[in-house]
Amino acid sequence: MSLRQSISTPEGKRRYVRRIFATIADRYDFITGFLSYGQDRRWKRRLIRLAHLTASDRVLDVACGTGDLLFEAATHVRCVVGLDVTFRMVQLARARAPGRVAKLVTGDMVSLPFRDAGFEVVTTGYGLRNVPDLDLALREVHRVLTPGGRLLSLDFNRPSNAVIRGIYLTYLTIVGSALGMALHGDPDTYRYIPESIRRYPGAQGVARLMEKHGFTDVYVLPVLGGFMAIHVATKRDVTLISHGGHEGH
Repeated sequence: MSLRQSISTPEGKRRYVRRIFATIADRYDFITGFLSYGQDRRWKRRLIRLAHLTASDRVLDVACGTGDLLFEAATHVRCVVGLDVTFRMVQLARARAPGRVAKLVTGDMVSLPFRDAGFEVVTTGYGLRNVPDLDLALREVHRVLTPGGRLLSLDFNRPSNAVIRGIYLTYLTIVGSALGMALHGDPDTYRYIPESIRRYPGAQGVARLMEKHGFTDVYVLPVLGGFMAIHVATKRDVTLISHGGHEGH
């Protein structure tokens, strides 16, 4: 079965993503740095600044990988939790954790093992593009956020211009194939990235899905000339809406 066929269904993508990230976990930091031209951690620091964290905020970083966003947030707040579906990623993040205040959990974004309204902030780096069901993941993030809580996401964009998109995906396919062969003996290993982008709704499409699932004040911050994007969104505070409605009578 081809890579494209493997990720064509939610269940197929779930199996493929779990396998591929277990394979690349020990190379993950190198790859994110390489494909971002060394800017990945700078973008993540920018995302955390955009979260406007306060000391009392409880922060959940989903698809936490080796913990970049998690540990950046931990310098600002007292409570941070990292979750990743890949146990090896959690192990690598835990190895960086001594002396840091952070809880690490193996779990799935589409079925978060946390109570409703348990966090003021949810962050993710390259997480939304990789979930097998983006709608379900956004519903889960919305569920665990407090009213007025913030969601921030960093990910690849899917250029809307067909010509630019074609060049971009071809470039990522060539580079990914070379890296996959050099690092793992399998060119498909990092060809997953452009294939996942083909099926991704892009930054504006994700913004619309966020609004559909109860987020407001959604905006997209282009990064790397628009080839990457940071999303910032707020969970609608229905109590304020309701209170405002009563005042209008």
